[in-house]
Amino acid sequence: MTKSATRPIRTGKPAWLRRKLPTGADYEKIRRMIDRGQLHTACQEANCPNQFECFSAHTATFLIMGATCTRNCRFCNIDGGKPGPLDADEPRRVAEAAARMKLRYVVVTAVTRDDLPDGGAGHFVATIHALKETIAGVQIEVLIPDFQGDPKALQTVLEAGPNVLNHNMETVRRLYSSVRPQADYDRSLELLARVKPMAPSIPAKSGIMLGLGETKQEVRQVIRDIHHTGCRMLTIGQYLQPTAEHLPVVEYIPPESFDQWREFALQTGFAKVASGPFVRSSYHAGAMYGGR
Repeated sequence: MTKSATRPIRTGKPAWLRRKLPTGADYEKIRRMIDRGQLHTACQEANCPNQFECFSAHTATFLIMGATCTRNCRFCNIDGGKPGPLDADEPRRVAEAAARMKLRYVVVTAVTRDDLPDGGAGHFVATIHALKETIAGVQIEVLIPDFQGDPKALQTVLEAGPNVLNHNMETVRRLYSSVRPQADYDRSLELLARVKPMAPSIPAKSGIMLGLGETKQEVRQVIRDIHHTGCRMLTIGQYLQPTAEHLPVVEYIPPESFDQWREFALQTGFAKVASGPFVRSSYHAGAMYGGR
């Protein structure tokens, strides 16, 4: 048990987390497109439980700047280490793959690149521009790292004109030292708070995961803290342990509790909330943005 856990660790997935994985021609078609383009997706690298569903529905979250992260968050399946140089041709390949997939709403995320002076903000911008040049009327959501709190890096991305700026809080304040040891709770809140003053027309979005040993009071507090930044779009999902080396699941949250957290977030003032065991930050992202 980790030092952050306050309850016995649960073993064995409950019935509500068991689902058939949809496969078939559409899934294989999207997987081959991604492989041919020498691209990465958060779906595959993070071992997302929704990848089969999303690929089958011709959706994917592109992961740029390689598949090696400069941080070592203990919940994430993406490898940590020393990343290689940026691939200048990657933005073009992302845009071409999105066009072949006939996407109208594209989510772009990245590993954290603390090794780069701008944290990779310029590469986000190049990818946004390539998508806009390739797909007429495309809508783009960027899920960004914290850029080590650099407001210039955030401004650079916002000036490129994404439709949504997403940055995940991930967990409650008390658990940051064990879950996200190289991140900072207040720094992430500050990033979210800067979005509206810098770009009033671009909505901020954030997400948290449950099941790491947080208390209900702590969940209520992080939801209020995110709302206080001006963020009005929120996702809430269940943490699932990617491998035995990652943090264990302390609790499997039942679906009815996710429904209650959705109601709490809406009552707090969020305009759009997706909450459920399989919800992830980019799950049905286009629908959330379109219905805001």
